[in-house]
Amino acid sequence: MSPLLQINDLKVHFPVRTGRFGGNQSVVKAVDGVSISIDENETVAIVGESGCGKSTMGNAVLGLARVTKGRIEFQGKDLATLDATGRRHVWRDLQVVFQDPVSALNPRRTIAESIAEPLQIHGYERAQIKARVDELMGLVGLNPDQRDRRPGALSGGQRQRVVIARALALSPKLIICDEPVSALDVSIQSQILNLLMRLQRELGLSYLFIAHDLSVVRHIADRVAVMYLGMVVEEGPAATVFANPVHPYTEALLSAIPLPDPSLRHSRKRIVLEGDLPSPMKPPAGCPFVTRCPVVEPACGDARPPLEEISPMHFVRCRVRAPSPVVTKI
Repeated sequence: MSPLLQINDLKVHFPVRTGRFGGNQSVVKAVDGVSISIDENETVAIVGESGCGKSTMGNAVLGLARVTKGRIEFQGKDLATLDATGRRHVWRDLQVVFQDPVSALNPRRTIAESIAEPLQIHGYERAQIKARVDELMGLVGLNPDQRDRRPGALSGGQRQRVVIARALALSPKLIICDEPVSALDVSIQSQILNLLMRLQRELGLSYLFIAHDLSVVRHIADRVAVMYLGMVVEEGPAATVFANPVHPYTEALLSAIPLPDPSLRHSRKRIVLEGDLPSPMKPPAGCPFVTRCPVVEPACGDARPPLEEISPMHFVRCRVRAPSPVVTKI
């Protein structure tokens, strides 16, 4: 069976003017050759530091960022070739939950009006809209007496439930969750994550889950792709990546996850990366991680290593840690 979403060798480059008078032109390589697939009823998490390109990749899928090169297929259709009618049908099945529910909601609209907006755009009748809004509010755990309130009268978690309800209005198949809990308190984060997992079980949803914190995706993701400087450096089943991280960058991210039991903290060494993330306008010529890698070797700066399969469905981009690949992935 074909994947629900298939991204092949995606590149999103932004031209920028540099120099005192903007006379020089350079290119920001926000996404630089990423290939990811998502199956039905699957959650694939994209994780990495701010500026690694994960949100830009999500925006490219949504049509909010221009694709420089590569192919994005949703339900077997190339999104770049669709006309206005085709895109309108796609947006019914492809929705998004953004990071900040405050900016995602119109402060002048009531909760019911915000949830009803996609239904109105797609021509639903008034009676259908009211019934669907009531259904969606119950589905995400909002009380009926909140329908006439405005976003300012709700808590952060409640506002994010409204955003999720709006994303569910047209019964989509895939939801792009772009840092959906990073603006919330830790206790509220777990509630929203549990809600997303319950909705997936009940509605058969798929998620492209974008996050900068690996601890957030530990329980929700089926597969994890770790991005660094516009590239995927490690990808595999979530259980495999968490239990056996291979790329030095993934090891560093995992070492930063707090351990709930203080007595276990001495058993894990905290890996602190030196230096800053290189500029995407001037990425390293070889491995993208070469300037910060604790296990770097002289050959790492010569050429960009391929993404290689070192065990079933576990891919790593590292010449030091993946010397004997099974399969090379584009």
